[in-house]
Amino acid sequence: MTESFDLITMGRIGVDLYPLQAGVPLTDVETFGKFLGGSAANVAVAAARLGRRTAIITRTGKDPFGTYLHQALGEFGVDDRFVTPVDAYPTPVTFCEIFPPDDFPLYFYRQPKAPDLEIRTEELDFFAIRSAKIFWITGTGLSEEPSRSATLAALKARDKAGTTVFDLDWRPMFWKNPAEARPYYAEALRHVTVAVGNLDECEVATGVREPHACAEALIEAGVELAVVKQGPKGVLAVHRDGSTAEVPPVPVEVVNGLGAGDAFGGSLCHGLLAGWELEKTMRYANAAGAIVASRLACSSAMPTTTEVEELVASRG
Repeated sequence: MTESFDLITMGRIGVDLYPLQAGVPLTDVETFGKFLGGSAANVAVAAARLGRRTAIITRTGKDPFGTYLHQALGEFGVDDRFVTPVDAYPTPVTFCEIFPPDDFPLYFYRQPKAPDLEIRTEELDFFAIRSAKIFWITGTGLSEEPSRSATLAALKARDKAGTTVFDLDWRPMFWKNPAEARPYYAEALRHVTVAVGNLDECEVATGVREPHACAEALIEAGVELAVVKQGPKGVLAVHRDGSTAEVPPVPVEVVNGLGAGDAFGGSLCHGLLAGWELEKTMRYANAAGAIVASRLACSSAMPTTTEVEELVASRG
């Protein structure tokens, strides 16, 4: 029998190739840093950095980049037993441009298809999924088959056991027809206990954009906790029991805003596992996101418990 994990994430993984020169367009960049990337992978790394036992369900290409991702997961303390190769497709790579404080274009190379969209229902370890304290899925996992059916099957098998988080993770370029996304989002929301996303992502899921309306719509759709990220206005969290928290962002000098949301997600899981009150969890997650925004990379930039606690304490 598979032992229980604090957190299992399911979804996107790849190699991030980030320029080592800020403020320079890709046409002129000469050197890059190579990092583990992908939202599901980054969230697992973020929680592992905070002392949680994590794993990821995903797939890579059967190539040197795939081997690198296995090695990186191990170095970050993320269990890779559910990461399998796909012969037909290469491991995805993602480039970005870095124009602080708020312009970080992403360029995804996931064609003809990303291996993480080849996750298949028959290959899932449903015991591990059901026994995890937190199970985390993403909107990208719903964008294509067979990943879509596998994601929904995992949610149904879990049947809201423990905490099940839906990272709304809206990437329209991953959908052959973005207009078809909402019904799949609605189906996923029926099976999760927590939904987290920014205003664009919440609008895709609910059809509304005002933060409090988004939270109410997500709760009406079936979740217990709605977390709405509002960028410079901070984060709003609303629980079905009526408790709310709205906390401002932590100001930092932004180096690269990419990955801050994944740090937030890993820290959100940490707070939920610890049983913290809602406001403490949101402040902690905001601080973790701010730390990553002040650094170049995503996965390797995820903060430790000490780093987050010191920043939270400094903010009073």
